[in-house]
Amino acid sequence: MQYSNINVSSELESAFNRNMRRIFVLRSVVIVFLAAIALFLFALNIPMHHLSIGLCLTSLILLNVWTWWRLQSPKALTSITILATLLADIGILSVLFYFTGGYSNPFVWMYLLPIAVGAVALNRAQTWLLALIAVACYSILVFFYVPLSHLHVHAVAGTSLDIHLVGMWMGFVVSAGIIAFFVTRIGQNLRDYDLMIADARESALESERMMALGTLAASAAHELGTPLSTMAVVSKELQHQLANEPAILDQLKVIATQVQRCKDILSSLSASSGTERAQSGQATSISAFIQSSIERWRDTRPATQLNVNIKPLQEVHIFADRTLTQALQNMLDNAADASPHQVDLHAHWDNKTLHLSIRDFGAGLSQEVHQQIGTPFYSTKQTHGMGLGVYLTRAVLARYQGTLKLNNHPDGGVLAEITLPLTKLITESS
Repeated sequence: MQYSNINVSSELESAFNRNMRRIFVLRSVVIVFLAAIALFLFALNIPMHHLSIGLCLTSLILLNVWTWWRLQSPKALTSITILATLLADIGILSVLFYFTGGYSNPFVWMYLLPIAVGAVALNRAQTWLLALIAVACYSILVFFYVPLSHLHVHAVAGTSLDIHLVGMWMGFVVSAGIIAFFVTRIGQNLRDYDLMIADARESALESERMMALGTLAASAAHELGTPLSTMAVVSKELQHQLANEPAILDQLKVIATQVQRCKDILSSLSASSGTERAQSGQATSISAFIQSSIERWRDTRPATQLNVNIKPLQEVHIFADRTLTQALQNMLDNAADASPHQVDLHAHWDNKTLHLSIRDFGAGLSQEVHQQIGTPFYSTKQTHGMGLGVYLTRAVLARYQGTLKLNNHPDGGVLAEITLPLTKLITESS
């Protein structure tokens, strides 16, 4: 849960940065547009307060320079920063409109740009604050403004057009393009953020499931401890009593070995420091890690032929996590259940990634099983199985950004492909 919150926070800061960067680009477009209109009106010798208009454009440029500097700063952006810059835009535009015709200015529609940006980048209260301030500024300009002369320009066909109407047309074209381009991109940011929140919630649910399984495992370990101890004692006594019967004695030794293995597994779950034990390990090479895991598995499945093909590009030392060993054994167990006579294992790696593939020679996966496999407590085994092997393996691999893919092999059976980045394992060993 803690890591999910950190990821959500960093993604939120990233969304604020992207929105501020797009506000910077949007303001740059507005500055160029207003400067071009001002030069056009100046060329027509329309009386205007050139100094005041120049100061307003300069203020927009300085605000954009500050925005660029703020984007380079390591300090995190917040919604308050975005709100302040949009309020500054409204204030500068209000002064500009005051000296260029007030509410009759055909470009007064630019008040809508800060509101539209705020609607997708800020919360409801902040957006309404922007809207109310913009409406108030527009209303004041109805009564207080410096009139702008209305002139006519000649079109190509010789007809006369009112410059105010031309300005309205230009304003609509520019506003349509700006809204379509920028606001949709900012909206996409929010949709991406919603997807990220959904992923974080799914991760939280997975953590809760794993916690529930951990509690269940600890409880089962506590309850199974006594019968396993009894079985170990009885097995030892029978070995003494049947010392003269080698055939039965060999079978009792197998039983004793398996009982001891069960006790070792349960001890790591039932102890108060079970989590640390389960994750404990030691620095070793990948070759040794794989060989050790295979040897432990072969002790439990002596009747299954395991064909191993290891092709390392280079030897890499990692921190061998016990849960990774268990994950590998889970997949070998599933393969042996599907084809008890033969299982193939191929492994290769470089200094960045370990690739493992485990193939069985069973009936393969039906479409229904392929969709459901990996779901907790879903099992294809008719007589036993809790349906946790694939689920737990994926959970373990996910801790290291690893993946597990299960597909039918072209020649029959199932091919399990494990991809495990080694970055975290190598880091932990250093």
